Amino acid sequence: MNTKPYGYGFYLCSKEFDMTLYKEEYMISDDKGLLDVDYVHDYISNKSYWAKNIPIEIVKKSIDGSICFGVYEKEKQIGFARVISDKATFAYLADVFIDENYRGKGLSKWLMEVIINHNELQGLRRWMLGTLDAHSLYEKFGFKPIEEPNRFMHKHNPNVYAKKVDM
Repeated sequence: MNTKPYGYGFYLCSKEFDMTLYKEEYMISDDKGLLDVDYVHDYISNKSYWAKNIPIEIVKKSIDGSICFGVYEKEKQIGFARVISDKATFAYLADVFIDENYRGKGLSKWLMEVIINHNELQGLRRWMLGTLDAHSLYEKFGFKPIEEPNRFMHKHNPNVYAKKVDM
């Protein structure tokens, strides 16, 4: 088994192989060693609507516990997504983004194709995600609104990353 350090700190990721795919000048990889964690943190913390002000330590921890996908133009990271899964029955898709300067090139559709077809995410009974504005993208991959939302519950702390003001 190939064990190699990735991305930040002294964490180790044990995996037999990394998946890397190319399309024109772009690349998608699940190799955490390629991730630009500072870029991912900056985007999620400052440009996303779902995790404003998230601390970098939390982003690192979320990467550590997920299957992650980086989108790159040459060696520059331009997108990201992660999947939280038991790899047997359930997966939650989170933190999906493509840099604004690279939208309209089909990269989000390609990213979704790669994620849905990833070898560790096959045969799952349920996938879930939350989105404010990308319903049409996810519908292309079989996602649809929950038919019986009263069967699902969640615990939500929307201000968990809000900056505290000392008085």
